[in-house]
Amino acid sequence: MRSLSIVIPALNEAENLPTVMASVPRRELAEAGWEVEVIVVDNASTDDTAAVARSLGAIVVSQPMRGYGNAYQAGFDAAAGDVIATGDADCTYPFDALPHLLHIMDARQAEFMTTNRLGVENRQAMKPSHTVANHALSALSRALFRNGLRDSQSGMWIFQRHVWAAIDVRSPGMAFSQEIKNAATRAGFRCLEVPIEYRVRGGEVKLNALPDGVANLRQLFEHKIRDNRFRNTPARMVPLAEMARANAAAERAAEAAERAVAAVEQLAVVEALVAAEQLNGKTEQQLNGKTTSVSKREGATASELDESDESDGGPAAGQSSVDEAEFGSSGVEDFDDSEALQSELDASAMDEFEAKAMLPSLASLPGQRHSDEVPLELA
Repeated sequence: MRSLSIVIPALNEAENLPTVMASVPRRELAEAGWEVEVIVVDNASTDDTAAVARSLGAIVVSQPMRGYGNAYQAGFDAAAGDVIATGDADCTYPFDALPHLLHIMDARQAEFMTTNRLGVENRQAMKPSHTVANHALSALSRALFRNGLRDSQSGMWIFQRHVWAAIDVRSPGMAFSQEIKNAATRAGFRCLEVPIEYRVRGGEVKLNALPDGVANLRQLFEHKIRDNRFRNTPARMVPLAEMARANAAAERAAEAAERAVAAVEQLAVVEALVAAEQLNGKTEQQLNGKTTSVSKREGATASELDESDESDGGPAAGQSSVDEAEFGSSGVEDFDDSEALQSELDASAMDEFEAKAMLPSLASLPGQRHSDEVPLELA
């Protein structure tokens, strides 16, 4: 999945941030394969801009040095995305168009894409004086840098990370917008400009038309002089764009190698876990087999003991049961007379006494064994 950082500079925009954050199409971007982070740069606001941005799920970067360019410098340094998109926090730029714009950027294989707000359909969203000033600055920028851009002051750009790493943009204020475009085109990157919808601003206007216009004019000429000097040096023989692309390719290759190493290490860990589980399973099976074998042996021993007990004491016990059954079946009703019953009992007692008297002499005979053991009290 590719990663996208949306960087939004904000100065006292607590009122507009809920609308701006709601316009970011996170679900559509995720469906298109983009992992999104939104970075709001709090440019020394005096209201609740930072707190509101955090509550809406944005990453807040603090930039105490005021200035449009200063805010973007801090935001780009904090951005982690492969691609960076920008826009103001005043509800004027269409963040909901990002999926479409990113698709165009991929289809055209652009490295830096800027937007044009100066179409006739957007005239109602901009003051006439601002429209005239934007056209004038854009015409001068085209004349100096020959990049063909129609709107040099637009604040919505989408570019690959390696572009920012290769260009030198210094403006701390509003001139940052034109400088980043001119730097990207002069460095040799594949640049593209597309029209967008520009909307009515919400909240307080931060633009100071005359001072910002003068600062932009001065920056254009300073940048042109610097660019000419830079182009006359031998180091310029290799375009910055080619160097940036080579560095980006090397960085991607290094990241891919790191991911491959991490994947191999993870696979080794998984294989070790699987082998350990298989070993544990075999050990458990062996233990279960041994336990079953021991149980079978114990069961067989118990059965043998039971059979032995039955062979040794079974007949006597069976005989006793038979005798009891026979005695119970005959009962007392075989003796009609109580005197006959008494004499029978006396005879039985005499027989038992004579048997006990004979036991010592029988036990003393050599080699003689009996099924009945001699009681201890009679030994």
